[in-house]
Amino acid sequence: MAFHIPFLFSILCVVIPLVLLPILQPNSCVSLATVAWQPAGATWYGSRSGAGSDGGACGYGDLVGKPPFSSMVTAGNPNLFLSGKGCGACYQVKCTKNSLCSGEPVTVTITDECPGGPCLAEKIHFDLSGSAFGSLALSGKTDQLLNTAVITVEYARVKCKYNGYTIAFHVDNSSSGYFFAVVVEYEGGDGDLSGLDLRQGGGGGGSPEWLSMQHSWGAIWKINSGSQLKPPFSLRLTMLTSHATIVADDVIPVGWQPGMTYRSVVTGSAP
Repeated sequence: MAFHIPFLFSILCVVIPLVLLPILQPNSCVSLATVAWQPAGATWYGSRSGAGSDGGACGYGDLVGKPPFSSMVTAGNPNLFLSGKGCGACYQVKCTKNSLCSGEPVTVTITDECPGGPCLAEKIHFDLSGSAFGSLALSGKTDQLLNTAVITVEYARVKCKYNGYTIAFHVDNSSSGYFFAVVVEYEGGDGDLSGLDLRQGGGGGGSPEWLSMQHSWGAIWKINSGSQLKPPFSLRLTMLTSHATIVADDVIPVGWQPGMTYRSVVTGSAP
């Protein structure tokens, strides 16, 4: 008995999760087939084809309009923003109850806060960038959809994927030899953080002690040691959702400078 390829693929999307669910990629047919979609409201802000605000309450600055964010970002109401600890989390959003919408999901990252107005009318509300909101529309219907004030959407939490980009740490301009503050950028997987720790000295001869950093605001974490900090610094991240930990060894080098961004290949399941 012969099967056409689309028919076979549809069968695989049903059968494979029963056998291989733990090893498949989150953006494969399996994850979309098993996503638990929940209702939410959505609006948009900023320019019609822009990235919402210029940076927003997470502290990402003008990165929101550049790859890999590429303006596909959103402000979250308090239940999404989580006082800044929701920064960096990724969601799929789709619109199925408006004739102007395609029904296809788009992926957005939390980069800003929407603390009032329609964002408080529902338990979950996305104030999308103009680019993200317009991407929900049928072909040729973008402008019409953008003329709509509020729409009903469905959303699902997904893992963040920044293909071609490694996690980055942008040193805040306020940093000095005694005070260190950093913005975590392009964090794959959960995307959000519940904790950030710093270890001084680097390599095998460094201090074994992890120093807890304080959540400052948005995606910015800080430490005021009271004594001279000794680079290079390793940073340990604890995820808010899964509680997993990853370590960026010696990511902040000797001679680091405020305003600079340092990238790392991280390791998981830190001790």
